[in-house]
Amino acid sequence: MRTFAVLGPTEASLGDGPVDIGGPLPRRLLAALVVAERRPVPDDRLAELIWADSPPAEPGTAVQVYVSRLRRALADGDRSVISRAPAGYRLAAEPGATDVERFAARVATARALTGAAAVTAFEEALALWRGEPYQDLPDDVDVAAARARLREFHETVQEEHVTARLAAGDEVGAIAALEGLVRAAPLRERRWELLAIALYRAGRHAEAVAALGRARELIAAELGVDPGPELSRLERELAAPAPRPVARPTRPLSSFVGRDADLALLSELVATRRLVTVVGTLGMGKTRLVNEYAATRTDHDGPWLVRLADVTDPAALPSAIAGALRLAERAGEPFEPVAAALRGRHGLLILDNCEHLVRHVAAFTRELLGRVPDLRVLATSRVPLGVDGEHLLPLGPLSTVDAAALLADRIGAVRPQWTPDAGEVRSLADALDGIPLAIELAAARTRVLGVHEITAGLDDRFEVLGSALEAAVAWSVGLLTPAVRAALLRLWPFEGGFPRSAVEGPDALDAITTLVEHSLVVAETDGPQTRYRMLETIRAYCRKNDPAPAASRAAHAAWVHAFLAESVAALRGRHAAAAIRAITRELPNIRAAIGHDLDAAPTAALRSAGLMLWHWARSGLLAEGRRLLDAALRAAPDAPTGDIALARAARAVLGYADGEVAGAHARINAAARLVDPAAEPVLYGELRFYEALAHLPAGDPESALAAATEAHRHGRATGAGWLIAQSTLMWGSALALAGRTDEAAAKMREANRVALDHGIGWSAAISELMLAQLLLDVGGPAAADEAIGLLCRAVAGFRAEEDIVQAVLVLHNGVIALAATGAPVAELRAAVHRQVVRHGLVLEQTYAWGRTPEGWYEGVEPTGEPLSLDDTVALFLEHSGHRNLPPVP
Repeated sequence: MRTFAVLGPTEASLGDGPVDIGGPLPRRLLAALVVAERRPVPDDRLAELIWADSPPAEPGTAVQVYVSRLRRALADGDRSVISRAPAGYRLAAEPGATDVERFAARVATARALTGAAAVTAFEEALALWRGEPYQDLPDDVDVAAARARLREFHETVQEEHVTARLAAGDEVGAIAALEGLVRAAPLRERRWELLAIALYRAGRHAEAVAALGRARELIAAELGVDPGPELSRLERELAAPAPRPVARPTRPLSSFVGRDADLALLSELVATRRLVTVVGTLGMGKTRLVNEYAATRTDHDGPWLVRLADVTDPAALPSAIAGALRLAERAGEPFEPVAAALRGRHGLLILDNCEHLVRHVAAFTRELLGRVPDLRVLATSRVPLGVDGEHLLPLGPLSTVDAAALLADRIGAVRPQWTPDAGEVRSLADALDGIPLAIELAAARTRVLGVHEITAGLDDRFEVLGSALEAAVAWSVGLLTPAVRAALLRLWPFEGGFPRSAVEGPDALDAITTLVEHSLVVAETDGPQTRYRMLETIRAYCRKNDPAPAASRAAHAAWVHAFLAESVAALRGRHAAAAIRAITRELPNIRAAIGHDLDAAPTAALRSAGLMLWHWARSGLLAEGRRLLDAALRAAPDAPTGDIALARAARAVLGYADGEVAGAHARINAAARLVDPAAEPVLYGELRFYEALAHLPAGDPESALAAATEAHRHGRATGAGWLIAQSTLMWGSALALAGRTDEAAAKMREANRVALDHGIGWSAAISELMLAQLLLDVGGPAAADEAIGLLCRAVAGFRAEEDIVQAVLVLHNGVIALAATGAPVAELRAAVHRQVVRHGLVLEQTYAWGRTPEGWYEGVEPTGEPLSLDDTVALFLEHSGHRNLPPVP
């Protein structure tokens, strides 16, 4: 690996050996490429940095010559070492190849460690410094700025190194180092602060006070001001005769609403666990819950509350904790002083708002719990601490009832004469995601706006509710890495949640894990596939702050296109049940994508609408399908003929299923004529199958038979199992319509076998339904009994496939079959009639219509409690005597 060093004289290495890069000019060239941090550097800029005020006559040529020499020195002329781009030359260094990057990485490692390991890691980082950064480059504006940043970083790391030595108990070594650091930079107050703490810990109290006095005199003499607040407070605390008593957390004045169960669980957890973290997204009331719990405790000593929201510097964490305990030793004094103060005391330390310091809080907590065996720690954070033995209490949104109660309580506090409208309050509480912070802000707004006005304005909720809510979201989002933040901001177009595949990039799982850990995305793990969703407040923030909203909408639509293509193909095979459930879950996203595409990509909208035919038909969403197909056909008149043909046929099929029977077969036939059978045989066969279907209610068996056999031929030619099964069934239906009952029954049984052989459950169930209807037409007890058996299998199949329409149709035929056997069916007929009405079935236009006795549902009055569809199915199975069928998965 090639490495480059610029923290001192410029050097390069290859493997374990140094590289002779030449004299001052090549060193300047290399340093100029390093300081650019892998960005291309123009020729004229390189010339400025190499020759300063004395450039050669032809700087571009001269730069080229030196680049060639440097390439030869670094890798025997390998041009990839220094690549050429339109914008200039670029150093192709591997990650971590420069000592600047290695220094930053080692410091990050040291900051994550504790004790002697941290000291060693800081020493390894500081050992990389050999002198002035970019020593070979002239001191122009950009280079000077880069030097200044590195110098400040170096100064800070030296102070962190001494802090680590103090934490490891090396007061003597820390004092020696600090005396040198104070002489080198006497106006850096942090160094005087650490020196005083080190002296105090070494038992040299008077010297510590004297050191702070010298610091005060020096700052006043040099700057004409008093020391800063941190140094002044330490001076006062060291001068104080004894620590002040610690104040107990106090209960807020407002009432505590909606978290009783969480409060009880928290009490139980803290009683049995040493480390409990209340986690949840912004504004969920984590701090309020912990304060409420702390106020209920009756400890003689403690609890001790440490508020970390305003602590932005990790180095100030020990200071904040020591300050909460009223210890003189605060800043940079991580473990022993706090441990000594708490040792032997059976108390509770509360660390509130840890998310922005989570790694440092975790390290501190781990060490402290190890040193103080009787201590318990209760933390609040938007992300878990990740400490072994940590127990989480996730805090989610309030329930609708509790959210409405909180909203009503808070509105009543600011508007004493207000009379609540329960419906308005519930609607607003729901729209606010049940987030207590949002509810509190909305209640405050009711002094100037009505509840209904706030609800109506929530499309721009940050404007309506004020900046506090947006700031809370921004705080959480700001804790993410740039890559994860970018992934989050792109997710706002997803409606109703999304699966993991919706998150883009090779590190999608890591990104979604981070978002869940930071409580910005909720993981719903109860179903067969984990699903993720964002609260509307988070979505609103992402929508507002997405730098490329059009691209996010397009990416969302592209994901839906791919999802639909895969799922619709599965609808016609062994995994149809899973596919129908997946499409049902994603309906909000599919609707959003089609809505987007109608404006931005009409051809894609047309293709998606056509692909949705089977789902719309099977789920009973006929009106929605017709509306979107009509809109897509209008928007995309120039789409590919295959897409237009499928969409027109789909529109005709849905119209026929919803009562538009006249002319449906002609419209589908016209659509089929747009397709070249040789180029798209499966699509052509599918359209001919739909045409056969449309001929049946029109009473035209010959045309239905011709279309069905043509579809069957294309199914056989292409090996499309679903098309073979469906066209065979249509063939049988056409024969039945022509009065050729025996041939029809044989074809329907053949269709059932084909469907079962190919594992197509829906096709097997529809063939059982239509064969049962044929048997009912034949009449007689034996035929009726066989029909009932077929219908029992069919209803189980349709429920497994989640086809509500056909399941209700089975029940309709089932109650007719039972009546034909002389069974009492009054209760069942009333229950089935309720399902027919509830799902809007027009029986004469359904896929398998059968014959309904005249006046079958006239005068039927439902009795008792309304039954669900599953309960109605169970009632049918009970009446049929076929109660031992395998349960529906």
